[in-house]
Amino acid sequence: MKINSVFTILAILFMSSCSQPPSVKAPVAEKKEHWREIHGDRVLDNYYWMYDYFGKGPDSTKVVDYLTAENSYLDTMMSDTKAFQEQLFTEMKARIKEKDESVPTFKNGYFYYTRTEDGKQYYKYCRKKGSLDAPEEILLDVDQMAEGHSYFSATGFSVSEDNKLLAYGVDLVSRRQYTIQVKNLETGEILKDAIPNTQGDPCWASDNKTFFYTSKNPTTLLSEKINRHTLGTDAQSDALVYEEKDKSNYIGVGKSKNNKYIFIFSQATMSAEWRMIDASKPNDSFKVFQPRMKDVLYEVIPLANKFLVLTNKDDAKNFKLMECPLNQTEATNWKEVIPVRNDVLLQSVEEFKDFIVINERKDGLVKLRIRNLTDNSEHYVDFGEPAYAANFGANPEYNSSVLRYGYTSLTTPSSIFDYNMGTKEKTLKKQQEVLGGYNSADYTTERLYATAKDGTKVPISLVYKNGFKKDGNAPLLLYGYGSYGASMDASFSSSRLSLLNRGFVYAIAHIRGGQEMGRQWYEDGKLMKKINTFSDFIDCGKFLVDEKYSSTKHLYAMGGSAGGLLMGAVANMAPEMWNGIVAQVPFVDVVNTMLDESIPLTTNEFDEWGNPKNKDAYFYMKSYSPYENVEKKNYPNILVTTGLHDSQVQYFEPAKWVAKLRDMKTDKNMLLLKTNMEFGHGGASGRFDYLKEVALNYAFLFKLEGITK
Repeated sequence: MKINSVFTILAILFMSSCSQPPSVKAPVAEKKEHWREIHGDRVLDNYYWMYDYFGKGPDSTKVVDYLTAENSYLDTMMSDTKAFQEQLFTEMKARIKEKDESVPTFKNGYFYYTRTEDGKQYYKYCRKKGSLDAPEEILLDVDQMAEGHSYFSATGFSVSEDNKLLAYGVDLVSRRQYTIQVKNLETGEILKDAIPNTQGDPCWASDNKTFFYTSKNPTTLLSEKINRHTLGTDAQSDALVYEEKDKSNYIGVGKSKNNKYIFIFSQATMSAEWRMIDASKPNDSFKVFQPRMKDVLYEVIPLANKFLVLTNKDDAKNFKLMECPLNQTEATNWKEVIPVRNDVLLQSVEEFKDFIVINERKDGLVKLRIRNLTDNSEHYVDFGEPAYAANFGANPEYNSSVLRYGYTSLTTPSSIFDYNMGTKEKTLKKQQEVLGGYNSADYTTERLYATAKDGTKVPISLVYKNGFKKDGNAPLLLYGYGSYGASMDASFSSSRLSLLNRGFVYAIAHIRGGQEMGRQWYEDGKLMKKINTFSDFIDCGKFLVDEKYSSTKHLYAMGGSAGGLLMGAVANMAPEMWNGIVAQVPFVDVVNTMLDESIPLTTNEFDEWGNPKNKDAYFYMKSYSPYENVEKKNYPNILVTTGLHDSQVQYFEPAKWVAKLRDMKTDKNMLLLKTNMEFGHGGASGRFDYLKEVALNYAFLFKLEGITK
């Protein structure tokens, strides 16, 4: 879309009409006095009562009534976009190939794949024995399984070594509490071995009758215990093989790629511990690989004749690769294979019989480094674009010499490649098909660097449709996350075309708190340095305005979960920067959540945010927590989304935040809250339903820009 002066005038006129009409009154949440007192600090929280829904106490009905009123208000305020939202949904759905099939993955004599059908929301999980020409076996018809459920998720598919049994997890409410079920693949029978309240991660022993799984605390949803189940026995009598006492750790169980070992891992942000048994001896006691060490992370990769260990031991901030004998696993026996480097982050290792592939990150971009274990020769896979995302694909077969990896960029649809590590031959197995016509040459991507207030160069990846003019008049959506060391790589989205084709620029701010530029990048955006995450994002916005990619009248911000915390923080810190903000399932009540250890995941997060029972951590958190820092001032237009059953960020955080914003803000800009009353953190489970949420987000942005079709 060409942005000209006439369009700009119309947009300004339209934006002036986007404020709240006098006849439409926003919901006003009831105030109930509740005081928080800690470290000599006394804070009034008028909306604390909103916690009550899952407690089923006297305020639970009021919570639903308030959320319902907010939904009705949003529907009224966005009623003029209803047809446009339908148009956007149809448009985005039309780009998706409805009848499709994943690239088959070979494991233990079978090719496994999923396929989708026209008009179906879910998929079928299938396999073929020995050859792609063999008859198809439908292992699970998830379309059929999901019938009658507003939400349905199946995960953790694990086939026994004799290929006769399939264990998997099912979640019906989107709280990530999975019930493990087992299917006999020869008879089609669903066995009676149903195990509730798990992580959905069944792991078969080699005897084909025993599997291990992670069970959860029903209240906090912490992964606390690893249990062993034998087919045909009562799940209540399952043996406890490991219990994690440190509530800041996540735990899980899995089988090594060469099928020789079953591992239990326990990991916090700054320490790890692994345990192991022979997969053919499921009743053995698990042996500790190396007892946990303070501020030391490690990961075990078994080869035929030794273990590889990826670790940050001895201040190897960006990690190094070490090795040890199979029978001498203590750290005193680890020997260096690849040393630590200041400019390269070692992220992970994919092992094969004759090769290992090291996933590295340099200058914010992933590199795949291949080492031949026979002669130790090395080379890198060539990608050839300035900004992209690459990662390991499905590589379950240990004896293969072919690496499968995924590749995408802001202009390149998701692609699956097979790479022969011996011959260096690359084969494109599948590229996401964008229906309706898509030509990557019609779009331009750039890699830029903003200068943060402390002089740090912060990368920005952006994309726009050709014809864009750097005159400050184009709308620009800046996306950010910046937590947990999660790197937000530049990837393709077919739904994003609906933004780009209407003149939007889309940009990703690779801010500190992620790990794009190495481990230090993460550590400089967590705990007592968390403010860097927010100021980096603001500085990226200022840079894009200064360079005339947009202007504050047309600049928008979006982020979800911990990225929603980012949205709340920048709304408080620099409200004048943004015309609109979309905060998806936002973590905005940081202090109260981190003080309440009964809330799911709180104790796991102490190494990320700090423990507010510590005075310094408390006051630092309080200095940036969005809910704590709402003031009587003007705020930008804001759309907030949440899910009633969200287990990651509880619904009451965004609800309280919106209520307080509505009470305090001095402007007439839109403030909207959308609560999905049936879903959780990830939104809708169907492959098309989530597009309705995307359409709402886009319609909000387009409304502010005066774009009506």
